[in-house]
Amino acid sequence: MFEFIRSHRRWMQFILLLLIVPSFFLVGIQGYDSFMRQEPELATVAGQPISRAEFDQAHRNQLEQFRQRLGAQFDPAVIDTPALREALLNQLINQRLLANVASDNRFSVSDETLRNTIAAIPEVQDNGRFSPERYRQVLAAQGMSPTSFEAGLRRDLAVARVLEPVGQSARAPAEVVSSLESALTQNRTVQLRHFAAADYRSQVTVAPADIQAWYDANKQQLQVPEQVQVQYVVLDEAAATQGVQVKDEDLASYYEQNKNRFGTPERRRASHIMIELAPGASEDARKAARAKAEDVAKQAAANPSQFAELAKKFSQDAGSASKGGDLDWIAPGSQPAALDKAIFSLAQGQVSGVIESPFGLHIVKVTEIHPSAIKPMAEVKDQITAEVRKQIAAQRFSEMATQLNKQVYDQRDSLQPAADAVGLKLRTASGVTREGLLPAASVGPGSAADSPDAALLDNPRVRQVLFSPDVLREKQNSGVIELAPDTMLAVRVAAVEPAHVPPLDKVSDLIRGKLLDERSAEAAKKAGEAALAADKANPAAAPEGFAPAVVVSRQDPKDLPRQVLDAVMRLPAAQLPAYAGVQAGADYTLVRVEKVEAGKTEAADKERLAQQLSGAWGQAENEAMIRMLREEYKVNVLPAAADVIRGDQPQAAG
Repeated sequence: MFEFIRSHRRWMQFILLLLIVPSFFLVGIQGYDSFMRQEPELATVAGQPISRAEFDQAHRNQLEQFRQRLGAQFDPAVIDTPALREALLNQLINQRLLANVASDNRFSVSDETLRNTIAAIPEVQDNGRFSPERYRQVLAAQGMSPTSFEAGLRRDLAVARVLEPVGQSARAPAEVVSSLESALTQNRTVQLRHFAAADYRSQVTVAPADIQAWYDANKQQLQVPEQVQVQYVVLDEAAATQGVQVKDEDLASYYEQNKNRFGTPERRRASHIMIELAPGASEDARKAARAKAEDVAKQAAANPSQFAELAKKFSQDAGSASKGGDLDWIAPGSQPAALDKAIFSLAQGQVSGVIESPFGLHIVKVTEIHPSAIKPMAEVKDQITAEVRKQIAAQRFSEMATQLNKQVYDQRDSLQPAADAVGLKLRTASGVTREGLLPAASVGPGSAADSPDAALLDNPRVRQVLFSPDVLREKQNSGVIELAPDTMLAVRVAAVEPAHVPPLDKVSDLIRGKLLDERSAEAAKKAGEAALAADKANPAAAPEGFAPAVVVSRQDPKDLPRQVLDAVMRLPAAQLPAYAGVQAGADYTLVRVEKVEAGKTEAADKERLAQQLSGAWGQAENEAMIRMLREEYKVNVLPAAADVIRGDQPQAAG
């Protein structure tokens, strides 16, 4: 058989080709395409896919932003919810949708609009004006070039033009504004009568049988979650500083090396005359501006006492010209380099030549000088001592952290050797669960909730480590957990208490109190409802038991609870007095509205309300526009989107 194949190799190649190629066309093209792409598609916009990889990248960026914003309090289990993931996917879909609309309709942004937008960014301004140098520095710090940033900004501005005309032109109808204004400002004169649950507590009883019945019916509510007793060591600034001694010679050396910090730097007051010169000015314009500046400089140098008059006459800096060119007190480094150098090299009363800066051409006169002054060491000794101690502590902290990192792994079943090696105290606390710290009353002595380290032990990252398999089940030391640059800890589970329902005798008092609360609240409600029925039956009678009347509105609720205020404002004004009852917590409150009056609104407040409503109206119209565009561009959310919303991890390709 194999001899035949070797002898007829070309025939066999032809036969194999006939067998393979049809099967490739029948089933192989889709398989090959899947093999090459393998990335699930979550949605399509006008036929263009949004892939799982795009979503994952945006998702990582979003979580990193939350991590930076929340710091040690960042907990993915709380932040990374299905609702957040669904909102992110919709955001990606809408971005792609609006980009398509902008492209199809050839929306563009002029160079002037782009320049004005960039110039208005505060981070690239110097003294309120656009600074090319700061612009380049800010972009460089972000790893971007002006070309790439401007291309991205131009694209974003073009995309924004899709919805801007819709939202910005929206106006809430005058009838809507007027109706809401009336509802917000309407004043109601109201009297209240409280039926406090506490007043009825002595009138209700709870029998042992009631406690047993509630216990049997509600055991699930009483279940205590799985909890751990924790052993831990904390390395922080206080631990690193403990025992640090600072020698006098170290203080003297530090003072000599940092003298300039312990005083006030030299300040100068200066005036200037500015002749405008645009950065892109023609050669003729530059020559004309310089000639004018040179002429003014000669006049100022010839008669320095007239500098203020010359500034008022010739300076084109609107902010200082009327003040004789006065720039106020100036600190070193606060002006463009050429101006700064001139101001801090001139003698008092001396006038400079012509100096060019990004703002134009300047002639400068120094009007006053405050020399620098250094404080004596005795005056700053406490400050120096604190700084030197902090430096020594920082060095010690680094050394202790390195040692702690090593020791927690050297003997994984105990933290005591690590604590001894680094000089830290081994601490213990109980009542830590996956969701937080149990109340101290239910844990007893040694409760984590009562510990000075409660905030550390309740940190989401610490709890996540405590309930990881190695730490929880194997009772091994954790690695060092860095909660802040100056706070680290290592933990170990000393004991685990499984989830359980406490025996009746442990929770009997808790159940008794709960039943007393419920029954006293019910008694207060019954008394209030009886009084309400009597008042409604005879509304003309003088009210009994009510507090003095107060005037309230939705804008001025007079500390009324939300439920009570809502009840007051909902009562119809057609027939007064009007009565209502409302449950506010455990108490019951009777309300009596005796007068309804229209409120007064200032014109400015009315305009502000109209603007707020128009903004909300515009947002609603934007959302309606997006829904319409989604239909037009055939947005299709695919089945794989449900996986990412649930948080399922993608399966590896087979």
